[in-house]
Amino acid sequence: MVSFWIAIAAWGLGSLLWAELVRDLYHVLAHYWQPLYRQHAWHHRVFHRDLNVVNAKIYRQAQWRHDLPECLVMLLFSLVFWWACSQWTPQYQLAALMGTLYTLMFLASCIARGVGSEWAREKTDVTHLPGPFLTPPGNWFVNRPYHWRHHFDNDRAYYCSTFTFIDKLMGTALALKGKKIAVTGASGTLGRSLLLHLHLAGAKVVALSSKSEPITLTVNGKPLAVKTISWEVGQEGELLEHLKQIDILVLNHGINVKGERTSEAIFKSYEINTFSSWRLLELFLTTVRTHEHVALKEVWVNTSEAEVSPAISPLYELSKRALGDLVTLRRLDAPCVIRKLILGPFKSNLNPIGVMSGDWVARQIVASAKRDTRNIIVAINPFTYLLFPLKEFFVSTYFRFFSNSKVLPQGTTESVLPSEMGAMQSK
Repeated sequence: MVSFWIAIAAWGLGSLLWAELVRDLYHVLAHYWQPLYRQHAWHHRVFHRDLNVVNAKIYRQAQWRHDLPECLVMLLFSLVFWWACSQWTPQYQLAALMGTLYTLMFLASCIARGVGSEWAREKTDVTHLPGPFLTPPGNWFVNRPYHWRHHFDNDRAYYCSTFTFIDKLMGTALALKGKKIAVTGASGTLGRSLLLHLHLAGAKVVALSSKSEPITLTVNGKPLAVKTISWEVGQEGELLEHLKQIDILVLNHGINVKGERTSEAIFKSYEINTFSSWRLLELFLTTVRTHEHVALKEVWVNTSEAEVSPAISPLYELSKRALGDLVTLRRLDAPCVIRKLILGPFKSNLNPIGVMSGDWVARQIVASAKRDTRNIIVAINPFTYLLFPLKEFFVSTYFRFFSNSKVLPQGTTESVLPSEMGAMQSK
């Protein structure tokens, strides 16, 4: 009896996922096959950037020209799924009709919107409703900020309608083309490699370096000068005006004092690895002011595999773990996406005996980011892929239950303001 109900659930859930798969693939095809795109283009003509409707007539036309054909294709393939079930396991065929019923609901709401029902638009077209974005783009489920990016960031990405699986598989869950991305620690091995591969992905890169020399990359055998901004640890507030223009901030700078344990080494490790990154993170979050910022801005923080594994450098481990825990706490209420980079040992000035190459690590980071991976793990230790998600889940759950948050108006955060940072830094 238990196996019967498991099979019922599997066929029912499978039929729903199948309908969504068909829907998303139809959407992808509509952007690549011109006959479909001519109809789908109506959908992209409907909204202003604030998601208010440009014209009620165009909105209704978009329902008939794109949404209706999409629903009919979903209906057809949901019936194919039901037919396959009726041939192979007829005792479960009623469960396999769930996808068809699900699709009929979409069809009915599409028709209602097409004839001008305002109620249907408000209740069934939820990813296109105007209003402030209260949360960052969804990770596994499509919300309004996620879908907004398909209309106004890059229409060759963010294809999914309900679940984000297809975008993750295709690497279209985050578009980097045209993004302004700043990388700290830009003169280091990983910093340079990140600048290179982000540039190759179409981003407009900015190097944030503690050194005065401008950063130059080699692309296809030719030198490429990168806009370089010099800054010093302790003077993070001076970067505010630059950060206002940045879409993605990559916090990658750090120090490894190896086996030292002097008071100076302790101070340097925490000041550079923990508090400097934290100050820049908070400073950047103050720039998230509009619904477009909520949808587009991100922070990537290199917290290291040292969060869960030894690094043969106690102060490096302690300071990186502190940063990791602060990021875990902060992103519970962050106004934009915050990603963690959990990286194993790669060869660099900080770690000359590293196993991986900085170039390979950077390529993996960029590829994972395009799949909207929020915790990007690049390591040779297989236990890291098991230990870190467990650690992050339990620590995040602990923080969520035993700490408080205040609900702030959109456009404000609990970040330390630049003036406050200046006061802190002068002490």
